[in-house]
Amino acid sequence: MGRRSASLYVDCETQAEVDDLWKKLSAGGSEGRCGWLTDRFGVSWQVIPRALPKLLSDPDPEKAGRAMNAMLQMSKIDIAKLEQAAEGGTVEATSGR
Repeated sequence: MGRRSASLYVDCETQAEVDDLWKKLSAGGSEGRCGWLTDRFGVSWQVIPRALPKLLSDPDPEKAGRAMNAMLQMSKIDIAKLEQAAEGGTVEATSGR
């Protein structure tokens, strides 16, 4: 039998919820990119604020593209930085902690 794996997706309403879950789930595990992390048991999680899919599906393709580029630089997703990038501001790469 081949190796099996699973990942879980967590839909968060606020940045505080993202921050809290990120801290708890990544403790003893490892941080990935674009909202992904692996917990101490080896389970993969994606912690995503509800604002992310809204920004990525914006009718203005340039705005959506800027949000996507910002997300690709992040570990833990930062709503304020996504919104800033979508509006045309610059965003520096961030770690999850």
